[in-house]
Amino acid sequence: MPTSGRTRRDDRGQVAVEFLGMVPLILITLVLLWQCVLVGYTFTLAANAADEAARVCAVDGDYVAAGKRHLGGSWSRSARVDCPRSGDMARATVELRVPVLFPGAIAFPFRVTGEAGAVREEVGGG
Repeated sequence: MPTSGRTRRDDRGQVAVEFLGMVPLILITLVLLWQCVLVGYTFTLAANAADEAARVCAVDGDYVAAGKRHLGGSWSRSARVDCPRSGDMARATVELRVPVLFPGAIAFPFRVTGEAGAVREEVGGG
C-alpha cells in the first residue's frame, strides 16, 4: 500500500522540534562542565600560589606579594595569603574564591584552600 503525501508532511520539521527541545539540556550541560573547569583551575591556582608564598616565606620575603604574583585579577583580589612563622618550616596557606561562570563577576560563598611548605633558610649567613 503506497504511503500518502499527507503522512510525509506530518513528519516534516520533527528533527528541528526535537533539536530545539534538546538545546536547553545541551546548554546546561556545557555550563556545568565549564563551572567544573573553573573549580579545578582555582584549586590549581591556590596550590601554585601557596607553593610560591612558602618559598618566599622561607627566606623571610614578602610572601603575600609572591602568593598573588601569578593569580589573575579576580582571584588576586579575593586571595588570602598566610604564612605563620614557627619552627624550621614555612607553611603557606592560600584561600581563593571560586568564580561563577567567569572570573570577575560573582563568586561562590566557599573558598578553595592551597597549602605548601618549605624549609626555612638563613639569609646572608656566611
